[in-house]
Amino acid sequence: MPYQAGSSAQRIRIGLTGLAFAFLLVLLGSIISKSGHDNSVNNAQQSASNEPSEPLAELGVAPGASDASTNNLASNKQ
Repeated sequence: MPYQAGSSAQRIRIGLTGLAFAFLLVLLGSIISKSGHDNSVNNAQQSASNEPSEPLAELGVAPGASDASTNNLASNKQ
């Protein structure tokens, strides 16, 4: 196979063009998918911000009782 002067430069140019096309395609896909999920994420964040957050109590690791209810239980036992 004889060596052609412009063949390696042409291969590099085609490879970089394909890489740029793939990057733009992935970027466009992520923009489209992100715009579809924004409304549901905002609604979930708003509902979560309204409720008090006690992640350990939800998992059952720590009690979720407030100080007032614990004081009431202690006074009832006496």
